[in-house]
Amino acid sequence: MSNTQVTLKKFDDPRITAKGETRAHVPFNRMKTLWFNTGTLCNIECVNCYIESSPTNDRLVYLTKADILPYLEELKLANESQIEIGFTGGEPFMAPDAIAMIEAALENGHTALVLTNAMQPMMRPRVQTGLLDLKNRFQNKLIMRVSLDHFSEQFHDKERGAGSFDIAMEGLKWLSKHNFNLAIAGRALFNEDEISARENYNQLFKSNAFEIDAFDPTQLVLFPEMTPDSDPPEITTACWGILKKSPEDIMCADQRMVIKRKGHTSPTVLPCTLLPYDQRFEMGKTLQDSRKAVPLNHTYCATFCVLGGGSCSA
Repeated sequence: MSNTQVTLKKFDDPRITAKGETRAHVPFNRMKTLWFNTGTLCNIECVNCYIESSPTNDRLVYLTKADILPYLEELKLANESQIEIGFTGGEPFMAPDAIAMIEAALENGHTALVLTNAMQPMMRPRVQTGLLDLKNRFQNKLIMRVSLDHFSEQFHDKERGAGSFDIAMEGLKWLSKHNFNLAIAGRALFNEDEISARENYNQLFKSNAFEIDAFDPTQLVLFPEMTPDSDPPEITTACWGILKKSPEDIMCADQRMVIKRKGHTSPTVLPCTLLPYDQRFEMGKTLQDSRKAVPLNHTYCATFCVLGGGSCSA
């Protein structure tokens, strides 16, 4: 019998860390936000896109209305009403059933939060007509969160490509003109302090008459940055006390995401929006299957959620 010890790598084992300490887990508490990833195809390719969306990445294929209806029915059967249904991608408006899926969420009595770059896919006449219909019928139950990585054209375009800032601003102006419930997603990429960033976004919003409160963290969400090659510390059970945080603060306590992998016939459920490709985190085909604790054994669990304090929901 060999006495050779196996050396653990960081974030490998769901039970213990590389140092042999007990890894932190997050028990499921309640359903606050159910995300649908409509597919990883996008009209642009951003430099630091954590999900690697692009015009060619179809590792997650388009969801359809038929795909999401069983999950909305599960919520109804579990008496989980008036929750937040999030639509993310890729660019959600690339999906042919985008408007139909948003409508289904709203018709079931939930709030719909749509993450979009507000560029060409959203500005197609068919999509605009559908959005205006939904806004008129459901008013502020539909929230449009537009990705604007920076308040300046220079740094936004550095991430998203030349001209992307102006195109996104045109989309924002259209949404503002038609009185949509708006929010902005920015990113902590440029070593700016949060107060200064919010003040500069505030100037941008005021100069364009956007009714967005830059000092409200639900209306201007500044996401902590994540890079695949980062080397954060692992999160142990002792960290909750050290950091003065609770497992209930972490988004996998009350969020789940539904995806459909290329070549698969049915969707699957993941604990959050950040881990679409790591199959260690697949939780089953149904929401009921997914109502269990999540081990924090991914770098994003540390950098974005625990240490960064980030959450994708409103």
